[in-house]
Amino acid sequence: MKKSNIHGTNDKRDVNPNWFTDKTWMKVVSEKIESKDQDIYHVHFENGSRTKLHQHNGNQVLIGVKGKGSLEIFKKYGTNKANFKIKKIERISLSEGDIVHIPAKTFHTHGSIDKKKEFSHIAINILPKKNSTYKTEWYESDFKKGKTSVKQAIYNIIKD
Repeated sequence: MKKSNIHGTNDKRDVNPNWFTDKTWMKVVSEKIESKDQDIYHVHFENGSRTKLHQHNGNQVLIGVKGKGSLEIFKKYGTNKANFKIKKIERISLSEGDIVHIPAKTFHTHGSIDKKKEFSHIAINILPKKNSTYKTEWYESDFKKGKTSVKQAIYNIIKD
């Protein structure tokens, strides 16, 4: 058994900037406690940063830790892998202590809603089956214009 603390450690990791709209960094909690069945991250979004559109092959749980954020769920229209349309179907506000479950293969984005304050959450990525790899498909997107239906071009599906 391993014990650790998400506060007070200086082990920040930069994240891939292609997956976020602004400054974001994280701490990998699962490494600290040697978790084998899920990947756990403490993610910090600054200046209104959000994830770009993505989906996971396993379930995900988000737990609000600090500030105000949101989770937005999208529905995909069309079968063309190069171009398709999406429409926002739900927006869930996230505050400290809120917990939300995101089913596998759900198109979504999440992050800060305040351009002047930080939002952070714990993300628990649950492996789809024992000894499998958790994969995330990232899509190029720009939600700064606030559109709810956007024609998306998939430049590269990046698996993390």
